[in-house]
Amino acid sequence: MITKELAARLGSDAVLTAEGALRSHRRDAWVLSELDDLERALVPMPLCVVKPRTLEHVTAVVNLCRQSQTPLVPSGLRSGVCGGVLAPEGSVLLDLSSMNRVRAIDAHDLVGRFDAGVRGSDAEARVNERGLTLGHFPQSIALSTVGGWVATRAAGQFSTAYGNIEDLVLSVEAVLPDGTFIRTSEAPRASTGPDLRHLLLGSEGTLGVITGVDLSLLRLPESRVCAAYYVPDMRAGFELQREILQVGWKPPVLRQYDPREVARLFGKFRRDELCLLLVVHEGPKERVEAERAAVEALALRAGGAAASSEATEHWLAERNHVPTFKSFLENGVVVDTIEVAAPYARIGELYEGAVAALAQIEGIWAGSAHSSHAYRSGLNLYFSFAVQPKQRDQLRQAYRACWAAVMEASLKAGGTIAHHHGIGRVRRDWLARELGPGGLSTLARIKHALDPSGFMNPGVLLPPDA
Repeated sequence: MITKELAARLGSDAVLTAEGALRSHRRDAWVLSELDDLERALVPMPLCVVKPRTLEHVTAVVNLCRQSQTPLVPSGLRSGVCGGVLAPEGSVLLDLSSMNRVRAIDAHDLVGRFDAGVRGSDAEARVNERGLTLGHFPQSIALSTVGGWVATRAAGQFSTAYGNIEDLVLSVEAVLPDGTFIRTSEAPRASTGPDLRHLLLGSEGTLGVITGVDLSLLRLPESRVCAAYYVPDMRAGFELQREILQVGWKPPVLRQYDPREVARLFGKFRRDELCLLLVVHEGPKERVEAERAAVEALALRAGGAAASSEATEHWLAERNHVPTFKSFLENGVVVDTIEVAAPYARIGELYEGAVAALAQIEGIWAGSAHSSHAYRSGLNLYFSFAVQPKQRDQLRQAYRACWAAVMEASLKAGGTIAHHHGIGRVRRDWLARELGPGGLSTLARIKHALDPSGFMNPGVLLPPDA
């Protein structure tokens, strides 16, 4: 049995077979997996959980699983919300969280070198000691790993100035399905053919096991100033954000909330049915002062009005505190968030279409949105929904109806079905619609070339018939 071979290669302490360990490691934080556990449903279980400590351990696990045709599911801290980690029956769950060395912090070239299993908040704390920052702050920073950020193509809350994970990654190392080890160039930029980092960025464990990541760091900002503005409606706010960025200003945080979310999250600061735009400026003091004044002038010129900066300070203090899915499910309510994106010319249509579609779903409590990542050519929308079907056994049906509403609205408006949480299982049925037949077949051919037997994280990313 493969568990005995793994124990012989890695040591028995690195191979867990107790039921509690199998159950707690078998999945990520996907709502439907939460519902399975709440209902004590019969679910597939892995053969074992393997916790490698070295690159050699990872290579041994990959080779043994390939040779025995045992499904292999790489994972970090399993904070994903799209079903990207869901170990099938008889699989090996590869938990990389024990590979958690901070390898080096280079304050001269501003590079942080990390094992893939380093917790994001631990990485940030270590570089802070040197007067530096990652500049990457996903809501899950204390629940996710640097390798997981690469695998899911993550985005952080300060990305409007600092970029998303693909902008911060200098180098990636990984073990491919055939056991080959690769490490990409450490240079700040290279023109050596297609960028191999992008095979792994967003690959969700289907093309290899990420074992190490080098990130480009930033110096801690000298100054930070918060601001907030009321805008008449979502479309006016989208246009204001477009103008701010296209003029050339780059505040790291631009977050725009519709009236429903203002009422729910910022009740103290609510004004009529106005939308709320939060802004964080940070960097050299002189630039921060100039940027704040310029953005304020643009906001007022666009028909906005100054709001209390306490609203933005409130968001900064509370931004990573969210209720659990379980607390809602126990009361017969299913909630989730869905992040999409589109060009400025289409983002208003996407917002209005998705909100209208959600409103038609039976039992819907709320269907609202805010924008959280902005670019020169467009921005993302982060939809939240809460729905209570008449019968508890309709929770899954209601959940999928809400997802379908947003996916279809985004595709109709010419947007993307995923901005930063990846595909996992929840979005894979819409992937062909976005990529087109040629794009999907190209991705499938890459998967087949690297993993011809399909043992790496089966069921994720690609539809089963791709």
